[in-house]
Amino acid sequence: MSVAMFGEALVDDFGSEQVVGGAPFNAARNLAALGTPALMITRIGQDANGEAVRAEFQRYGMAQWGLQTDDAWPTGRVVVERSQHGHAFHILPGQAYDHIEAAPARMVLEQARPQVLYFGTLAQRHLTSRSALVELLEASQATRYLDLNLREGQYTERSVYESLRHADILKVNEEELAALLAWYAPSGPQLVRAHDPGLPAACSLLIEKFDLQAMVVTLGPRGAMYIGADGRVIREHGNEEPYKLVDTVGAGDAFSAVFLHGYVQGWDLALTMARANAFAGAVCSLSGAVPQDMAFYEPWTQRWQAAAEGAPR
Repeated sequence: MSVAMFGEALVDDFGSEQVVGGAPFNAARNLAALGTPALMITRIGQDANGEAVRAEFQRYGMAQWGLQTDDAWPTGRVVVERSQHGHAFHILPGQAYDHIEAAPARMVLEQARPQVLYFGTLAQRHLTSRSALVELLEASQATRYLDLNLREGQYTERSVYESLRHADILKVNEEELAALLAWYAPSGPQLVRAHDPGLPAACSLLIEKFDLQAMVVTLGPRGAMYIGADGRVIREHGNEEPYKLVDTVGAGDAFSAVFLHGYVQGWDLALTMARANAFAGAVCSLSGAVPQDMAFYEPWTQRWQAAAEGAPR
């Protein structure tokens, strides 16, 4: 397994429809479809939602070594309320992914020996899963990729600080970057919606403070930026190919999937950023975080394979 993902697999409950999600699981499914085996370490209940999650493991051909089952706690669920102003997401407490056990997780991680270990903050809100994650982070030699993924009311500043302390590569969006700067660099550059010219200097403060290898900042339709500890900056602008916007759910997870796919495949970093940005844009043309039709992935993998063989990308 090239990449291990730790965290939540859950169901977004729209009342009349249930959709499997969770940031790590979205990224893991995309990775698997693109050809990079992903070890998903999570926990589900013995219920219908758990069966829906398990079915997605099967649909994407993912190994279930890291899938734990809980007799007491239900599969993660987010209640989604639709309104004229958009969607309101209510992340329920006391879910199975809050209780990921350390011993079986460490066993499968040691067997997989991944190149990258992905983690976020939502699955750290309970001591059990948080302790399991810390044990994995301290035991593994993998590159640690932190997708901060802050959800209101689901994290503490302390859990964010400890996550940053363990991270090698940090991925954030504009709002998350602003929060980090307010906490950890209040006397540094003040960004208004992450004003692009000031991004590298602001990120460099965080890179130095937490001894990061790099930061990746996603900027929505304006693209994304990579800032390395070595001073390298890569600015990827908006997509040349316009996509019809349906929703932005899962765009950041799609970006992470291609970034990590390129990382383990050894792609050029600028090319990785361009491909990740383009794929995230395409996912915004879907309803939901991952496609219902697996054929969605074929043009991407074929194009990248052709480029690897010397054809135009």
